[in-house]
Amino acid sequence: MRLSFVRPVAQQLFRELALTALLLLGVSFVVFLVLYFSPGDPFSLLLEGQMVTAETQQQLRMALGVPEHWYSQYLFWLGNMVQGNFGTSIRSGLPVLPEIIRVGINTLYLTVGSMVVTLLIAVPIALSPAQRGETPLNWPFTMFAYLVSALPVFWLGYVFIYIFIHQFKLFPILYGYSSERELTPLFFLLPILVLGVGNGTISEVVRHLRDEMSRVLQEDYVRTARAKGASAWRHAFKEGFLIPITEIVAAKIPFILGGAVVVEQVFNWPGMGRLAWQAALDRDYPVIMGIAVVAALFVRFGTLTQRVVYVMVNPRASQERER
Repeated sequence: MRLSFVRPVAQQLFRELALTALLLLGVSFVVFLVLYFSPGDPFSLLLEGQMVTAETQQQLRMALGVPEHWYSQYLFWLGNMVQGNFGTSIRSGLPVLPEIIRVGINTLYLTVGSMVVTLLIAVPIALSPAQRGETPLNWPFTMFAYLVSALPVFWLGYVFIYIFIHQFKLFPILYGYSSERELTPLFFLLPILVLGVGNGTISEVVRHLRDEMSRVLQEDYVRTARAKGASAWRHAFKEGFLIPITEIVAAKIPFILGGAVVVEQVFNWPGMGRLAWQAALDRDYPVIMGIAVVAALFVRFGTLTQRVVYVMVNPRASQERER
């Protein structure tokens, strides 16, 4: 039956959503403890470095509605977060969630676009030797994949800026985002190219996809299909391409987000990573907590997508895991 995967997918979704809730609870609690016991006082920064007495701190807490004890602060934040209120920025006084959504969209453009660039480079390099065997062009392309994966992303960013902006003037100088004007595609393209080439994922996609596709093409059912004149690619697509791609992409989301922080700093890109960097400098704890939760959601969404794709391809997988 064509819809036989619906029930296993629903079971997998329920299980993963429950794990996501526990993960977010654990991440938020650990981040809160690290921030609470770390050196630095957000109230001092709020008063531009002035000496803050205990009485002044108490007045500030009362004005901002911050409880005195750490566990009360965490429970207060958690209760508001469940209701969709991530608090108010200590530095700007603006609600945290709308600001994270605004910059999170820019980070989403950057990360998704960079992954598309990575796959456009890595997939042809991986599939060529898997389908056609070793050719004289496979070795140099494979070495190219490993070479660019070893380049530091910040160094690559400055090289791209020097060559494509200052020397050839192919892209406008990036001064960051302004709501008064729209960003043209040229503003998006260069940071996406830098992160897509320099995120360290190309070589791993090439190696993993090439090995999996080579293995699947040697399976008996693919050989039988090829002997009957059917398309080997069609029979090997799910197990040899779709599952390996979703696995490696889901595993690399944390590394891509880490690279996005660097790229956003290099290009003055108005994304979530740059906001987190500035919030860390300002000890803006509500912003840091909100970004930590949203970043964890990004990572869990990638893992959830990979699990759902796997269960759709193999509905028996969820039943086997329950045994």
